[in-house]
Amino acid sequence: MPILRTLLFVSIMTLALCGLHYYVYLRITRGLALGPSEQRFLKVGLFALFALLWLSFPLSRSVSRSVASPFLWVSYIWLGVLALSSVVFGIVDLLRWLGTMLAPTLPIDDSRRAWLGRVVDVLALGGAATLSGCAVAIGMRKVGVKRIEVELRKLPKELDGFRIVQLTDVHIGPTLDGTWLTDVVARVNSLAADVVVITGDLIDGSVAQLGPHVAPLKELKACHGVYFVTGNHEYYSGVDSWLTELRRLGIQVLRNERVTLHPQPVAGDGAGELGIDLVGVDDYHAAVFPGHGPDLQKALLGRDPKRVAVLLAHQPAAITEAAQLGIDLQLSGHTHAGQLWPWGYFVRLQQPYVYGLHRHGDAQIYVSAGTGYWGPPMRLASESEITEVILRPERASDHG
Repeated sequence: MPILRTLLFVSIMTLALCGLHYYVYLRITRGLALGPSEQRFLKVGLFALFALLWLSFPLSRSVSRSVASPFLWVSYIWLGVLALSSVVFGIVDLLRWLGTMLAPTLPIDDSRRAWLGRVVDVLALGGAATLSGCAVAIGMRKVGVKRIEVELRKLPKELDGFRIVQLTDVHIGPTLDGTWLTDVVARVNSLAADVVVITGDLIDGSVAQLGPHVAPLKELKACHGVYFVTGNHEYYSGVDSWLTELRRLGIQVLRNERVTLHPQPVAGDGAGELGIDLVGVDDYHAAVFPGHGPDLQKALLGRDPKRVAVLLAHQPAAITEAAQLGIDLQLSGHTHAGQLWPWGYFVRLQQPYVYGLHRHGDAQIYVSAGTGYWGPPMRLASESEITEVILRPERASDHG
């Protein structure tokens, strides 16, 4: 069954990429009024880019990063350009179709209509190129710090201001390396967090390929440690080897486990001791891998329900069970906030939340836009972030 699913996925993606490349070919040919020789040149170029896209995944897994990286820079940027161009051309063609429906009522002769059509095609090409350039510029910006405050009903006043710094969807791989990560680590350390958490999709490649580029994580500093939970991409990259490597770097991996952080020791029998339960579960879809899979009930077994519980879960979809089992706050990633507009709207078909802070029943969830990016080094209508989460006791005016 896994092989059949893989073949089906590859077949669908191949057909989709073929269709998009052909669509872009038609729009460029029409927009620039290309002659036969230019059309042949465009066909060869688009076929080469299609082949590079199709080969990008096996290329990234089968050769060294230094060899694959230049090809994947080209491949991934083209993937982003293809996605944005298809959207722009699709919108223009929709408007063109609506125009033809109105054409009989408009006092425009055929020659003027043809001229307007050419102008629109050229503007569409220019718009696609401009959006692609802006997306690259945004994607390559230095990662900013996103600061949010979350009020929690059970948080005692003594823990007011407890700070969690979240990294997620870092995606160290062909286009993000150790130099970039070193800067991210320095920025995290400058925040002097109480705890640092990494909520999955840290890498895109094996330990052999990327171990040196992930090594800067050993310099992460936080009062109560650094914690990690798996995302879906760890399972494509040799998850067990990566978990061993992260532990070697001093990062504590939470696999359906919890730890109680005690910022302030309090005398007593322990039942009401000040603390925060930090809970971590495997990726939402990890159960297809032997020995892996989320088990929140196991992680919460024997927990004192009077303490605040913060769940680290890569995918926002985990919030449904989390809210039912008494989690106060879930920190997630996975969605990249859509990364490239308008694809975030499609993410909503799979995930209950795409970005930001939301209330789900008695629980709250914050979905980060991600610290890195996947695939194209591009973002549009979303920005990478290091998230600084500051916990506050719920104000009396907000309760009831």
